[in-house]
Amino acid sequence: MAVLEGLEPKKVYKYFEEICGIPHGSYNTKQISDYLVEFAKNKNIRYIQDEANNVIMFKDGTRGYENSDTVMIQGHMDMVCEKDKGCDIDFEKEGLRLRCDGKAITADGTTLGGDDGIAVAYALAILDSDDIEHPPLEVVITVDEEVGMLGAAALDATVLKSKMMLNIDSEEEGVLLVSCAGGMTSECKIPAVYTEDMQDMTGYEITVTGLQGGHSGVEIDKNRANSNKVMGRILYMLSQEDNICLSSVNGGLKDNAIPRETKAVVAFKESSVTNIENKIKELNSTLKNEYLFSDGDITLNIVKTQVDKVMTREVSNNIITALYCYPNGIMRMSSDIDGLVQSSLNLGVLSTTDNEVLFRFSVRSSVESEKRDIGYQLKCLTESLGGNYSENGSYPAWEYKQDSRLRDVMKQTYKDMFDDMPEIQAIHAGLECGLFAGKLPGLDCISYGPRIDDIHTPAETLYVDSVERMWKYTLEVLKKLK
Repeated sequence: MAVLEGLEPKKVYKYFEEICGIPHGSYNTKQISDYLVEFAKNKNIRYIQDEANNVIMFKDGTRGYENSDTVMIQGHMDMVCEKDKGCDIDFEKEGLRLRCDGKAITADGTTLGGDDGIAVAYALAILDSDDIEHPPLEVVITVDEEVGMLGAAALDATVLKSKMMLNIDSEEEGVLLVSCAGGMTSECKIPAVYTEDMQDMTGYEITVTGLQGGHSGVEIDKNRANSNKVMGRILYMLSQEDNICLSSVNGGLKDNAIPRETKAVVAFKESSVTNIENKIKELNSTLKNEYLFSDGDITLNIVKTQVDKVMTREVSNNIITALYCYPNGIMRMSSDIDGLVQSSLNLGVLSTTDNEVLFRFSVRSSVESEKRDIGYQLKCLTESLGGNYSENGSYPAWEYKQDSRLRDVMKQTYKDMFDDMPEIQAIHAGLECGLFAGKLPGLDCISYGPRIDDIHTPAETLYVDSVERMWKYTLEVLKKLK
């Protein structure tokens, strides 16, 4: 029996559960893309699957809507794959293990992918219906949104005729998003030079665990601890007490997720262990106090481990300097919109290979010059430490549209249905609206969606009643776009 069987709207949950049964993490979207193609073939729907595996599906307007402006329903097929420690799921090969108590849907030990599987489920349910009134539709489902909007960037928009776009990629019910930040991924690589001369040093493993994590755009303003940056603080503090050498340092899985766990393998003289253990205990207490309300379960631990080689002291110092001194978090708040983060960055991935240590950041800003400046800061420090800097996946900000028929319709529809006005907001997280607006001049966009809590974490939760309300809202908006 399907986990979501019996929930309304039935078709939405049918398709959502099918999507959850298919591996669809970023860079692993061929199978889900082919699933969408098979859906289109089975329903005799005209479609395009491009070389990037983006899928576009077309449906004529229903009776009376044939000459209405074309509307795009848009979302992305990839999800952020995060899991709890000890969870044995293989995201490359396995689907998710859904749980539902009738009110909320989660996945056992992993992210749920409601961001953005619910958009795909909504779109398929609309396409698979003969009794929904709507204008001509272009359903555009992109790949690799979570790793720099790569699918939207690669998509050939010349095949599209849409004048308006419903981007169903927001997670707060009752909020219509009308603007978002631009962003890019920055990579800093510092060479790692190793030696097997341990100089009578003993190996230890230091871990940072117990953090909440979260979305590096939506939740960057919640002042949650970043495990990679916490590790930088630990290592710098220890380097002031004794000469330590790094063997490896690794933390985080996605540049756009605030990392929850980081591990460093180091070596130092056995005579220093008591002092170092005491310093870590002291810092643990300090951090629990500093992050009492956001990450009160933060835990630092140190255990002896086998180490065969370490980086030279000079290289170790370079890595520690970078990790401690790289900027992270909010860089500037907006002067125009109260409470809006204007620029930020997140050190989401830290990894060690035989040749280098990689620092990968998600950089966001609604001001292009500030985005560039953050990149220059990272480049400056990296190159001064003998490393290399690069950028990829840059995408533009989505600017507020002064005159918007779509916004007017969606505001009035919300008021008519729920006897309340929706909030009109700008968001610091990146959305594909900016790329589509750039490719289709004059495109009228709104981003919205049902309530989803704790996206990009294993605590991600999709709420059943919100899904139904926003489904009915979507259908009413389409009906009024005649």
